[in-house]
Amino acid sequence: QVQLVESGGGLVQVGGSLRLSCAASGLTFSSYTMGWFRRAPGKEHELVAAISRSTGTTYVAGSVKDRFTISRDNAKNTVYLQMNNLKSEDTAVYYCAAERGMVITIRADYWGQGTQVTVSS
Repeated sequence: QVQLVESGGGLVQVGGSLRLSCAASGLTFSSYTMGWFRRAPGKEHELVAAISRSTGTTYVAGSVKDRFTISRDNAKNTVYLQMNNLKSEDTAVYYCAAERGMVITIRADYWGQGTQVTVSS
């Protein structure tokens, strides 16, 4: 049984930082492209960042470029999202997702339950 468990969300002030973690189990973690999506109230899911299976190649959305960093530790079966200089528009539920293929989309194979990030001004 595959499980993706996010942690690290919470309430932070504008300009603050948070580090999200996603611990995976039940799958060969190093064989999966990993991504972080977010969904703000009234909006669609947005791919925030993604990281490839083995080379560590990353993608970061333009809206969070230079503020968010994605990384993974295959030995710990964990993917991280470091979020700095948070803005009120970053408020959303953040989801971890795993994809067998090279490109991760909203149709990713597995999803976590989500963790709330609230940025207050």
